[in-house]
Amino acid sequence: MSKQSKLVFYGAISLDGYLARENHSLDWLIGTEGEHDTGYEEFYESIDTILMGRSTYEQIGILSPEKFPYEGKPCYVFSRTTTGSDEHVTYINEDIAGFTQSLKEQEGKRIWIVGGGEVLQHMLHLVDEFIIQIAPTIIGRGIPMFVPGDQENKLTLVDVRRYKQFAELHYEAIR
Repeated sequence: MSKQSKLVFYGAISLDGYLARENHSLDWLIGTEGEHDTGYEEFYESIDTILMGRSTYEQIGILSPEKFPYEGKPCYVFSRTTTGSDEHVTYINEDIAGFTQSLKEQEGKRIWIVGGGEVLQHMLHLVDEFIIQIAPTIIGRGIPMFVPGDQENKLTLVDVRRYKQFAELHYEAIR
């Protein structure tokens, strides 16, 4: 029997729940003690597919203009306007939840949701794991990890880790 892929959110947020500033800046995160010691390499090896929204993809291009950081792994970008593909990603214009569910049904390891907010809201009921690293900064406003909605998800705490100034919470969905 084949093993279906698991959908995982993995990322850092501010203590008050923001992924980035309103202008997408991560300046509040850069230089925090432990930012390079968070187990990212181990996590990255555990995934085989990447999903993100167009805004997140554009920010990655600004932050890493020399080299696309997810080279060699299938990467899908949800967009209302851009179609086709470029050298790094395939653009998806169809229903976010439907597309994601079809990926989950395929044999694989983990599917990583990069970013959050709007894209995450559409697939929240499909997420199997949340691995959230909390930075010791309150930024006051920005792009929230979770957009307000009517969905309630029950989770169970799997692990808590400390990476110097970062606290990592690992949850799994209760199904």
